[in-house]
This record gives sequence, structure tokens and C-alpha cells, in this order.
Amino acid sequence: MARRRAAQKPSPSLTERWRGLRGWKRVALFAVIAIGILSVLGLSGGAVYGIQLENQDSFCASCHTQPETKYYQQSTATTATTLAAFHTQKQARCIDCHSGGGPFGRMAGLTQGSIDLLAYQSGNYHTPAVTFSRLGDDSCIKCHGDTVTRGGFNNHFHLYLRQWQAADSNAAGCVDCHVAHSTGDSKQQFVQNSASTFCNRCHQSLGRGR
Repeated sequence: MARRRAAQKPSPSLTERWRGLRGWKRVALFAVIAIGILSVLGLSGGAVYGIQLENQDSFCASCHTQPETKYYQQSTATTATTLAAFHTQKQARCIDCHSGGGPFGRMAGLTQGSIDLLAYQSGNYHTPAVTFSRLGDDSCIKCHGDTVTRGGFNNHFHLYLRQWQAADSNAAGCVDCHVAHSTGDSKQQFVQNSASTFCNRCHQSLGRGR
């Protein structure tokens, strides 16, 4: 006769396993779990706190040296004399421009801000400040996306910008024509006076208007 298979004993539940632990093992496991939870809360809480601070232009200006302090003072003036100050009057903040589009863009901005903060706290920072991260077009397009899709002759330089960039690695970007912190020509909506140079380069690269 075939032997009957012994009934398999069900696996102990988490509660039973917890009760089966001896005193010191129970304490050790509890400590590991507690440390893990506190670490996660601490990291997430620190990130949230950092984002809250970066939303305040005054916090950015409190660490940054010249010329950033000057830029912040320009943004608080009643009359906007720079593109950045004009954006401030439209409720835009430093971090809104100094971060790319999407969550990864904001993460990059937060990372750069953390590095700047550590440099400031350690006393090892550049005076005057040096910008290592050039603002990409995504920092502008996330709010002005319609400028690169809208047709018409008066907007053709924006409409064909992507084609120029695809054909020429040295093509211009938004910040080449739109200088945020320099006083520009008000007739051109704060566009850099030398923008015509980039117009000629684009026409030569794409072979239009010859």
C-alpha cells in the first residue's frame, strides 16, 4: 500500500514568527525596522524641506554671492529692467527657470542647489559666482511651449529653431538671444541686441533667405 503523504504544515505567519523570536532578536529586528523607517522619513522630509526652501527667491539669494545678489535686487524693483525681473512680476521664481521640465529637471535643479549650499557652508565657493550649468531650452519651453510650434513670419525664428539645432551642433538656444539678467532692448522684449547674428547663422545653416 502506498504511504499516505504527511500533511504539509502551513508556513508560520509573521505574527507567529515574531512571537518565536527570543528577546534580543526581537529587539534587534525592531531596531532595524525603526532605523529603516526613520531613514526613509528623514530623506523624504529633507527633500520636501529643500523644495520648500528653493521655492523662495530670498533663500536662493541668501547663499549666492555676486552677481546673484544683484539679480535678486533687480527682481524686487518696482520697474522690471531685465527679463528675469519681468518674470518675477509674473509670479515666476528662480527655481522655475533654473530647473528643467518634468520631475527629473526639478531633481537636477535641487541637486545643483544642494551642491551650491554645501560649497557655501564649507567656504569653498567662487566669487563672483560661476554658472556651470547652462540653462537648456526645456527650462523655457516648459512654460513657453507654444513659441516653437506657432506659425507665422513674426515667429519663424522660433518655429525653425529645432530644425537648426538638428542640423547644426553649434546652433543657438533660447538663452543666446534671451538674456535673463542683462538689461536689453525693450523694443525687442528684452532680446539681446546681437540676436541678428544668430538670425544670419541660422539662415546660412539651413540655406534659407539667400
